[in-house]
Parts: sequence; structure tokens; C-alpha cells
Amino acid sequence: MASYEMQESNLPNQEGKRILFPRMKLWGQANLENIIEKICEASSFTSGDVKGIVQALAEEIAYEMASGRSVKIEGIGVFSPALGLRKGVEREMGEAGSTKRNATNIQIDNVHFKADKELLRRTNAHCTLERSTRKFCKSSTQYTPEERLALAKQYLETHPFLTVTDYCQLTGLLRDTAAKELRHWKAEATSGIGSEGIGTHKVYVLRKSTSGTSSEK
Repeated sequence: MASYEMQESNLPNQEGKRILFPRMKLWGQANLENIIEKICEASSFTSGDVKGIVQALAEEIAYEMASGRSVKIEGIGVFSPALGLRKGVEREMGEAGSTKRNATNIQIDNVHFKADKELLRRTNAHCTLERSTRKFCKSSTQYTPEERLALAKQYLETHPFLTVTDYCQLTGLLRDTAAKELRHWKAEATSGIGSEGIGTHKVYVLRKSTSGTSSEK
């Protein structure tokens, strides 16, 4: 059984007006070994069979995306590659006479996933919810900035990205303050928080590590 809590959110452009919405509480993360064990219990496949198929599938998905195609796996969803600049490369400004970026400056730095409706249907069919006794966050004063950063990084361990709205819900900050603090974390080299996208499409992600050190997005 899964549990949920009702969290508070500000209505956009309506200062002081708030609504409550349900948010599932995550207690951990299942890994491939957990899933293989359950599949083997319910079938005649060996763990090696299942692991080999998963690894082959992952390799083929990577190959197709590297070739410029999205990949649709019926019942699971669509995988699409996203590009970004390599570490230390400045963005192309698009102004006359400015330096242009070539293929050596660009890499695939993320994969976007859109769940298939069948996966959502099956997940919903398996899900039985109960309301958590924990109260939703009403104020940011219960967290220090360092604790809010820790909450953001913990969230990103189990989610591909973090939006300003997500950060509001995690910390209790108002939207403008949350956006400002996320920009601060992104600019802080040691925070571990990077960003992708621009404008209203900007999201925040964990910085990738190279040889044990953080790299800026």
C-alpha cells in the first residue's frame, strides 16, 4: 500500500490564494535486481536470461537514440534524447560575429521519458492509497537553506528533474522565492544542482559527476 499527503501550493498570479493537491510519498527505490527476482519467481526465466534481455534492450535503445530517433516501447513509454553543451563550453549567443558551436561542443546529456497510457493504467490498477498522517508543509521556516538543498537533492535521486513548483511543495517557499533560491543553487558550484531548458521550460537536475567531481550543466 502506498501513502499520500496533501500539500499546499500557491495559485499562479494570485498571491495568498492556495490549494491542496495529493502527492505520493516515496519510501525507497526498486532496482533491477529486485525486479529480476520477482520476474523469475513468476516465470521460467533465469536471472541471467532477464538481465541479458534488459541489457540488450538498453543497448538498442541507446543505439536508436544516438542515431537521431526516439524509441517507443509499447506498454512502457517513449524515450527521446536531449542535447546539451559539453563541460566548460559557453552557449552560442546567436549574434553576428559571435563564435558558433560545432558537433565537438555538443553531447547527449539527458534522456526524456513520456510514460505510455498503458503503464499509467497498470500502475493505477496496482495502487491502493491511504492518507499519510504527516501534515503538509505550511512554512519554509521549518527548514534552513541547507536543509532545503538536501530535500531537493533527495527528490532528484528518484525523479529525473525538479520544477519550481516541486521545490515550492517540498520546502514551503513562495514561488518567486523558490525560483530565486533554485537559481542560486544552480550558480553555486558545490551545490550539486544544475539546470536544463530555458524560460518556462527550465527544470533543475542533479549535476553529472566525472571522476568523482561535479560538472556544471
